Amino acid sequence: MRLELRESRALGALLLALHGAGAACALLAWPGAAGAALAGVLVATGAWASWGVALHRRRGSVRAIELEPEAAAVLELADGRRVQARIGARRNVNSWWVTLPLSGTRRTLLVVRGMLSQDEFRRLRLWALWGRVPGARTY
Repeated sequence: MRLELRESRALGALLLALHGAGAACALLAWPGAAGAALAGVLVATGAWASWGVALHRRRGSVRAIELEPEAAAVLELADGRRVQARIGARRNVNSWWVTLPLSGTRRTLLVVRGMLSQDEFRRLRLWALWGRVPGARTY
């Protein structure tokens, strides 16, 4: 099952807004140069996270996922590389997002509802819960 991920402007805006809120709290807690420096770092971190995670603009950002039997996957990155991966068992699935932890690494893929069509997101949720989708050939 191949899933092409679209950029999520809503997730990007949310990441930026949350980091902006953290920056505002830093300014309130530490007025002066130290607070301003921390606030700037927080806003820059939010922009970097939004750029890479939500908008898929970093070279190592995942643009497509090919899910295979036995929790194997092939990740297609923004720079064109294809990377073999194993999806860990501790997946988080709800109606808004799916997290897919990559075994052997500290990386977790976050796929939000807006990154896929409604049908594809449903299929991903089913795969994340049971390791297969209805009507799919089992190996």
